[in-house]
Amino acid sequence: MSLQNDISLDARKILLINDKGNYTIPTNGLYPFQWNWDSAFAAYGFAQFDIPRAWKELETLFSAQWINGMVPHIIYHQVDDSYFPGPNIWKGIGPIPSSGITQPPVVASLMKKIWELDTDYGNDQIRLLFPKVLKWHRWFMQWRFQEGLVFINHPWEAGRDNAPDWDSALAAINPTGVAPYKRRDTEHVNPVMRPTKSDYDRYIWLVQQGRECKWNADWLRKNSSFKVADPAMHFILLRANRDLRLIGINLEEDISEIDSWIASLEKGASKLWNTSISSYDSFDLLNFNFAGSISSASFMCWYAGLYDKRMLTHYDRIMKKVKYGMPSYDPESKRFDRKRYWRGPSWAIMNMLIGFGLEEVGELKRASLLKAQTNRAISENGFAEYFDPIDGSPAGGNTFTWTAAVWLGWAKTMGGANGFN
Repeated sequence: MSLQNDISLDARKILLINDKGNYTIPTNGLYPFQWNWDSAFAAYGFAQFDIPRAWKELETLFSAQWINGMVPHIIYHQVDDSYFPGPNIWKGIGPIPSSGITQPPVVASLMKKIWELDTDYGNDQIRLLFPKVLKWHRWFMQWRFQEGLVFINHPWEAGRDNAPDWDSALAAINPTGVAPYKRRDTEHVNPVMRPTKSDYDRYIWLVQQGRECKWNADWLRKNSSFKVADPAMHFILLRANRDLRLIGINLEEDISEIDSWIASLEKGASKLWNTSISSYDSFDLLNFNFAGSISSASFMCWYAGLYDKRMLTHYDRIMKKVKYGMPSYDPESKRFDRKRYWRGPSWAIMNMLIGFGLEEVGELKRASLLKAQTNRAISENGFAEYFDPIDGSPAGGNTFTWTAAVWLGWAKTMGGANGFN
């Protein structure tokens, strides 16, 4: 049996180890609950060998959907005091104990891929999920869309929790009144790989702000102390709407509302272009300034269906400096930290989404290189949460669900041109 097949068997084992029956945890200890976009990737991984289990994952995720349409980023199906903050800190208002924020809506796009693997089996499931996903997207457009841009109310909402993109906006927050707390993440992972205490104080302060208004979406839209337009969130929602539109057409649903969303998001994308760095960038809607960040999020434009050749120069420059996938931050920046959470490491999920985008706009050689580097990272260093993009060393949590899913759904096939560099 080949090494690649051995790794594929190990990837399946990771999904099964982290399988809690109806949902999957990212990894034991560090993340013991169901996470929103992690679950979408888990479903995509399961779909490579167990289609019914893939659909069950998504159905369980949407069982926690709030009345207003929001799908929370953490769902606490069981009690586990090993994680902070827990449901008693968030006080979410959904049908299942949850956090009060969401995460990037990759569900529609991955749901479409799962459906295409077996349309006969998935017809009933996708008809059930379509209106729920539509309602979630409508929530984004109503409560997280302003001046043409999709914004986040908390760094964790972006999924790129500790990215340098949020530094300036967080620095403007004075976290007075934060209740005493004990972090649990640093008990599982080396603190040098995790957010600083200063950042964490502000994360918890923002949680308290949301909890005090009982997660009132209208109040947060108008008064939140953190409102940053995020390229990844914007581009992922744009792509998700395109895929939801195609699903709707197949189901003979009215897609006029989705069409209007796509037009608005396409038009707004230009506002994320920072001419001073010639890149898509995060923009603070409270302080009216760009973050000055060239990150993995900047390259999500292709995944969104925007073939912007201007980003190819940055892409080629950065990929020449790494061997294990697109780093989460520009390695030429002073803020680049190759092992700290979202400040430099390479993430298999971002590599896959960027790779999908490159493939779809016809940049096959560049896509092949990114896939080859991701394959190398996993082949050499296992199913880590993320990797040092320079030497490939594993970092963060291990036996990680979404890394295994990316292997099964994308990285295990090496593709053509160039291979490793």
